[in-house]
Amino acid sequence: MKAFKRLLFSGMGLTLLLILSGCVQTNKQGQPTGQGFVYQFLVAPMSQVIKYFASDLGLGFGLAIILVTVIVRLIILPLGLYQSWNATYQSEKRNYLSPIFTPINERMKNAETQEEKLAAQQALMAAQKENGISMLGGVGCLPLLIQMPFFSALFYAARYTKGIAESSFLGINLGQQSMILIVVVGVLYYIQSLLSLVGLDEEQKEQMKKMIYVSPLMIVIFSLTAPAGVTLYWVVGGFVQILQQFIINFFIRPYMKKRVAEEYEKNPPKTMSANSYLKDVTPKASQAIDNRPNNNKKKKNRNAGKQRSR
Repeated sequence: MKAFKRLLFSGMGLTLLLILSGCVQTNKQGQPTGQGFVYQFLVAPMSQVIKYFASDLGLGFGLAIILVTVIVRLIILPLGLYQSWNATYQSEKRNYLSPIFTPINERMKNAETQEEKLAAQQALMAAQKENGISMLGGVGCLPLLIQMPFFSALFYAARYTKGIAESSFLGINLGQQSMILIVVVGVLYYIQSLLSLVGLDEEQKEQMKKMIYVSPLMIVIFSLTAPAGVTLYWVVGGFVQILQQFIINFFIRPYMKKRVAEEYEKNPPKTMSANSYLKDVTPKASQAIDNRPNNNKKKKNRNAGKQRSR
């Protein structure tokens, strides 16, 4: 279930990044029409800033894309950290409560019938509710939705700003596909995926190991159909993602681990319903009645023998 949720959110984020959720109005060729709130208030200003860095300051379009991407990503970084803050809090609570959840997960894994599996799922939901665990793992959609217009604006600014397609950066033609940048962006997102495993318990790591290739693979596929200017924007985004993951691993997670431990020391986890997590093997009343020795029958048989002997 956890792996599915992470796959869902990862796929949703990258797919929204590509499709852009209709944030920018485009024509049949996929080019922006210049209409719409996001284009007028985000794409157009970003394009102007890119041109300012590239032409007015003479930095070139490659460095201009890097600077604008860094500035915008740092502006929206608090939203990403807020989302990670909540998710890490829930993750550490799950780690602390693993002695309660592990037997239920084992029961769910070893369920022989659909009824047993459903009962285990209900027990897991009850245990999570009793101990204040979010069903979505603390990953809210609102911060992601707020960030999406900025990602959309960066995407269109990097792809359609006039002058980018005809320029180069470190010998790379920004208007054409670049295998060098594609390899770099794949490696960066793979490193970020590996860093996301730090601090997780063994069960979560085993589930996440299946997922570490999803994000790098999807970003590589998207980059294969994009010009180098867009891939360069994704490369910078990969560095920012790694920076954010370092902040989570070495600052947020240790703090959350300490906070959760202190919270449960003051208010111990609720284990009152632990007995309900175990499979009930007590025979039902009807079974107990059917399995009782039939004393009347034995008595009748004994009397019948006596009557024959007479």
